[in-house]
Amino acid sequence: MYQENVVLSASSSYEQKYYLNEDFNGLPESIKEELKIMCVLFTEDVGGVLTLEFDEEGTLLFQVSSDEGDLLFDEIGSVLKIKELQRNKEELLESLELFYRVFFLGEDMPE
Repeated sequence: MYQENVVLSASSSYEQKYYLNEDFNGLPESIKEELKIMCVLFTEDVGGVLTLEFDEEGTLLFQVSSDEGDLLFDEIGSVLKIKELQRNKEELLESLELFYRVFFLGEDMPE
């Protein structure tokens, strides 16, 4: 079992870069593309850095950070956007959690 959170992907409005953890290259291309679009649009909309990571139980977490003094970062907007993504992308996020639990944590598939 992993001791720390495992990063799935990240996007930065500062560096205008997107990162997908190479451990997840086995995901279908459509899922990887949807993740990329979701993360990049998030940081383009509210700014800062978005990191999607799994905790030790396999729950997918949205971690948002910003540079100190970044007046363009929309902190309230980031919270609202995360709630919107969790609602609109619920099936995708649940599937990613299941994938992680089965292939990384070695849990059995639910019936």
